[in-house]
Amino acid sequence: MAAHIPILGTSKAFGEGVFFIAEIGKNFIQTEGEQPVAEYLENAKKLVKAAKEAGADAVKFQTHEVEDEQLNLNIVSPHFKGADRYSWITRNMLASPVDTFWKPLKKYCDEIGILFFSTPMSRKAAIKLKEVGVPFWKVGSGDVQDYVMLDFMIQTGKPVIISSGMVSLSELDEVINYIRSNRVPLVALYCISQYPAPKEYFNLATIEYLAEKYPDVVIGFSDHSLGDEVALAAVKVGAKVIEKHFSFSRDLWGADHKVSMTPEEFKEMVEKVRSGKYQNVDEKPYYGRKDKELEGAENKFRPYFNKSLMVGKDIPTGTVLTREMIFAMRPKMYAKGLPAQEFPRVLGRKTTKALKKFDPITDSVFS
Repeated sequence: MAAHIPILGTSKAFGEGVFFIAEIGKNFIQTEGEQPVAEYLENAKKLVKAAKEAGADAVKFQTHEVEDEQLNLNIVSPHFKGADRYSWITRNMLASPVDTFWKPLKKYCDEIGILFFSTPMSRKAAIKLKEVGVPFWKVGSGDVQDYVMLDFMIQTGKPVIISSGMVSLSELDEVINYIRSNRVPLVALYCISQYPAPKEYFNLATIEYLAEKYPDVVIGFSDHSLGDEVALAAVKVGAKVIEKHFSFSRDLWGADHKVSMTPEEFKEMVEKVRSGKYQNVDEKPYYGRKDKELEGAENKFRPYFNKSLMVGKDIPTGTVLTREMIFAMRPKMYAKGLPAQEFPRVLGRKTTKALKKFDPITDSVFS
């Protein structure tokens, strides 16, 4: 039996037809110069309205809290050279306060009848979203191994969506089994984390592989290619969720506009699926083979987006580490702590030395 996950408080479900997500992300930021929060909120509402009219089932944003996400280092990611990571994340955080941005935006989505959710980029960002109210969680490709945040999400019992763009097959298997072992409903989106992703990178046979290997997991596709052909091919091979970046123009300033669909393009894609016209797409150029390793195993963004375990506050010698004392922070290549997936092994252990906030957590602090 195919996986089926009801979405609480709605008549919708993952695994029932194709569920379309308009990934607005940070696309409410459209200029290099900073603008008032009220303007960002108005931009976001306009995008939400356009997504609703284009046939999206849900809109997704991205939520940040720089304190437990990004170390204050001058690091520029290859996918967006308009700002260093710390400054860009700080700007996003300040542009979207809980009370004057996220809560009124969620209220607007409720009023016009479209599901609102957001990808938290750290545990503290997830805590913000819990206050706002989301029906399920989304974990971005760079955070799939952030067990600090996964631990928080799992405790809520809500369904979790993960993307596979920065993990290997074995790493993805570990994460899926960890979430399933906690009896949390799961959606896994096959993803190629290239911006934009060239068509030769796609190996859509992986969608069939994942559906066969994890029959209780809803399998979908998070697409960073331009146009709709790859997404339609993904539906043809079995994707039950389609996520595409969404913007009014690919020429606007910001990280993700350039890989986004316009409202007109998104609407056309949805109509092709709903009408069955997607069956006319030739999926063979994108199919590949089922036994291929995920592109994420060697993805160039891993050093920038993977996380290390860091101390979240000053602590004295002999401290037993609790959840609140442990941050998972980027970039792993400079943070020098244990990988974030080591969180379950570190939690509850006693330190043998005093540590300062943002010190790396390594095996040496326990010996």
